[in-house]
Amino acid sequence: MTASAGKPHGRTSIMNFIDNRLDRLAVRRGDTNWIKDQLYRSDTEVVLSTANRLVLPVDNPSHIGLPLGRTVELGANLEEMIFLGLDNTRNRALFAATTPGSDEEMEAVEGVRVIDLRTLALEAEHSREDLSALSQARALIHWHRTHRFCSRCGQPTTLAEAGYRRDCPSCGGQHFPRTDPCVIMLITDGDRALLGRPPRLAEGMFTTLAGFMEPGETIEQAVRRETFEEAGIRVGDVRLISNQPWPFPANLMLGCHGDALSSEISIGDDELEACRWCDRAEVRQMVDGTHPLGHRIPPAISIAHELIVGWLGEAD
Repeated sequence: MTASAGKPHGRTSIMNFIDNRLDRLAVRRGDTNWIKDQLYRSDTEVVLSTANRLVLPVDNPSHIGLPLGRTVELGANLEEMIFLGLDNTRNRALFAATTPGSDEEMEAVEGVRVIDLRTLALEAEHSREDLSALSQARALIHWHRTHRFCSRCGQPTTLAEAGYRRDCPSCGGQHFPRTDPCVIMLITDGDRALLGRPPRLAEGMFTTLAGFMEPGETIEQAVRRETFEEAGIRVGDVRLISNQPWPFPANLMLGCHGDALSSEISIGDDELEACRWCDRAEVRQMVDGTHPLGHRIPPAISIAHELIVGWLGEAD
């Protein structure tokens, strides 16, 4: 099994969230004095978020965070500041924090815009590096918001290791941020690709199949199981092509290419409302926006787009 992270099929990747250049300095996270010094640097920016959306400055598109004092004014807790890392190219420290304010309350604040990360990525107004740092921030913020209490005893937890652990003072439990691996796979049968339509997608959009990995399962096994469960297709050889952090809320997408061993589709659960084999000519129409029925594939920010376009490129 081979992988070329970020460059499916040897191509230059255009998908988002894979270009995080921050120096995370994990070895310094336990040094509370050093972390405090970084937090109070004059160039420090804090990526602020509500439960669902980022709160970004509007005065300078080169900044993705707000000054520390500004975030505190908007409800951020100094004891809950998450250290993202140092941006050495711009000489700044980056932290992340959450505000208890609602989206509507933050939208009424002057000088900021409230926007979800997916929409921000589609706008393509921020650098790939900044979008990648924001993906790190959103994943960590989501984890902290949903792990305020100990899963062992139910008591409140406190931030530790600069945001990469939560400790329970009551029972001594330690809890760490989670990343959930998902397989996302383009299954092909010669010059045909298997594309499906989950109900959540926009009308007319078709994409690759995908699903969560389960405990005790290899990547190849997950690809074969998910493909059979969703479409009734047996899969043989599986190749890992690339991978992508996907902070919705905290996944790692493992992009694979699999060879079909069967061809009769049988939608076996409620995850797909449609699934079909599409030849290269039809897929090319989907990519080019010329499909007679208006069918299309996901936007270029996603690994699904990369897998599909990479497969088309093999025939060029």
